Amino acid sequence: MKKIFLIVIVAAFATYAQSVEFTLEKSLKTGMENSKELKIAGSKVKEAEAKAGEVFSNLLPKISLNSSYTRLSDVPPFEVKLPFGNTKFKIQDPILNNYALVLSVKQPVFTGFKLSSLNSAAKLNYEAVKSDFEKTKNEVAFKIRKAFWNFYKAQKILEIVDQNLLKVKTQLEKVENFYKNGAVTESDVLKLKVLYAEMNLQKTEAENRRKLAQISFNKAVGINLDSDSKLNVKTIETDNIDLSFQKILKEAFEQRNELKSVGFKMNAAEKNVSASKSGWFPSLFLFGDFQYNRPNQRLLPLEDKFYDTWDVGVALTWNLWDWGETSAKVTQAEQQLFQAQNSLKLLKEAIETEVYRNYLNIKHGKEKIKAARLALKAAEENLRVAEAKFSEQTITVAELTDAESSLLDAQIKLQISLVDFQLAKTALLKSMGRKIYTADNN
Repeated sequence: MKKIFLIVIVAAFATYAQSVEFTLEKSLKTGMENSKELKIAGSKVKEAEAKAGEVFSNLLPKISLNSSYTRLSDVPPFEVKLPFGNTKFKIQDPILNNYALVLSVKQPVFTGFKLSSLNSAAKLNYEAVKSDFEKTKNEVAFKIRKAFWNFYKAQKILEIVDQNLLKVKTQLEKVENFYKNGAVTESDVLKLKVLYAEMNLQKTEAENRRKLAQISFNKAVGINLDSDSKLNVKTIETDNIDLSFQKILKEAFEQRNELKSVGFKMNAAEKNVSASKSGWFPSLFLFGDFQYNRPNQRLLPLEDKFYDTWDVGVALTWNLWDWGETSAKVTQAEQQLFQAQNSLKLLKEAIETEVYRNYLNIKHGKEKIKAARLALKAAEENLRVAEAKFSEQTITVAELTDAESSLLDAQIKLQISLVDFQLAKTALLKSMGRKIYTADNN
């Protein structure tokens, strides 16, 4: 018994542990932390930062150290025979072991603006990738918000259906009592039973939609698909965006990360054009070497000892003819700049259309909420009157069921319009370039 009790306790605790309540803020925080898209985008930012560091390093002096050891084959000593007689004088014994140690420094002075332009382009590309990262954050947040509100909508619809099903069940019990007393016909009872059966079917469909919405939400926030997640929503804000379309569009053009990214890429393309023209200019470098060799070739006669020497100099290289290679590179860079410029124009046009569509949607959503609330008020009053009249037996069951159905429809439409407004508002804020990955921007 103790073992069974322990198993039941552990199973109950595991079931409880799987049930997690989410507010919108917690959903965003959890989803952003678990997002694979954000992890990839963050990795791209680090990669671009490292690339900028790599390009910048080319502007700085390069210091290299080379060392070697060479063993030479044995040869006769270097001797000189005098012009008279057969006497030979030995000048140099062969040195069979050669050691070399060279420390070199090379500093670019002028490269036809290539290095400075590439450095600027790398920095601009890094800024573009950072803007892309912010864009990805907003896109991930939008998916989370959309999944959150769709889950909430499915949850509320199920609650509404449950409440109305309970009311219809009570009405059915009342009508069955009337039937036993001969106050209503069997047809009246059957009509209410049909309504009850239809609502049961609606409940099954609502439960399925809720489960699917829950799975989509779990996926969006990055938790197990079968987790028993629940939502905590106290109120739904229905405040409008109190701005004119021109102000909204102006904010979008100033804040949208896509525009910032393309703008940075366009500026980087301009720098790449400058870098591609470097082939038409000479390149100038400063260099210096410190040598510590044994033997040192600059000292004669050679000695089997370590000696240090040094040298400094200036090197100039100029590619006088490259068969149009530089011109081809310039043309490619100019076309890439042209493409970036037109991509920016196309993006602005697309953003303008997107903002206008979302602006109209939120205005329409506000009107839908007003109409739905009015329809709900009318349906509630209609049902109240119908129930009173039915109790007095002055209307038929068909009229009562119509009133019940109208109320259910009005309640569902109001919840749908409230959630659709939230989604429309979120879409508008996103299209304006607002940061929607925090719960502050509801």
